[in-house]
Amino acid sequence: MDVIPVLDVSRGVAVHARAGDRAAYRPVESRLAPDRPGDPLALVRAYHEHLGIEACYLADLDAIQGGPVQGALIRELAEFWSGFAGALLVDAGVRSPDGALEVLARGASDVVVGLETLRAFADLAAIVRAAGPARVTFSLDLRLGAPVLHPALEDARGPNPDPLSLAGQAVDAGVRSVLVLDLARIGTGVGVDLGLLAALRRRHPGVRLLAGGGVLTRKDLERMADAGCDGALVASAIHAGRITAEDVAAVRQRPAPDQSDASTSR
Repeated sequence: MDVIPVLDVSRGVAVHARAGDRAAYRPVESRLAPDRPGDPLALVRAYHEHLGIEACYLADLDAIQGGPVQGALIRELAEFWSGFAGALLVDAGVRSPDGALEVLARGASDVVVGLETLRAFADLAAIVRAAGPARVTFSLDLRLGAPVLHPALEDARGPNPDPLSLAGQAVDAGVRSVLVLDLARIGTGVGVDLGLLAALRRRHPGVRLLAGGGVLTRKDLERMADAGCDGALVASAIHAGRITAEDVAAVRQRPAPDQSDASTSR
């Protein structure tokens, strides 16, 4: 399983996300870059140099909340990662093919389309057609397990769609990568919903399955891997030194479970 560090960036500053309360986010203070609080580029360099990581997830909080895309920053980070064929997954509040292509043109390797900003699954299908299925990840945004739906979302199946049905609609739209992200768990260390991960793995065995929000220690990563997760998004545990280079290497080398094992994970 891959470990994918997270950058939550607002107005060019990397902030410490906790429980989805964006108004309370403050500049990141990380053991990996103690002299450069809130510096996004210093953090991505530290992720690579100290942890040996070759992928990063960027949440452009300005764009997600309706502001302009932080295009110059995305390009600067992308140039660093592309220097060694690293991947940069970017959530910039994309909800149209044009928006997706703009993010990719800035150098992102993958565009993340979040449920909280999506207006229609028909739009998601159009994004997949424009960008290609290999470059689109659908973020199943939750808050304590409940889907975070944009008020304008017009074509979800049923009046109260559950996470599994929403993920199914994304897969039907052509998505090959699904990220389970519980905003209320971010930065809390309470762990991810392993039952949901296992259920998604059973229903969609061929989809790349990512998850984030609540990772505290290597044990959490191991449980996620056993549930069938392909990649874990981590931030707070890395900054606090609870997830180390040794942990990253150990989880990366951990054998993938059989599907029968994933179906019985907690």
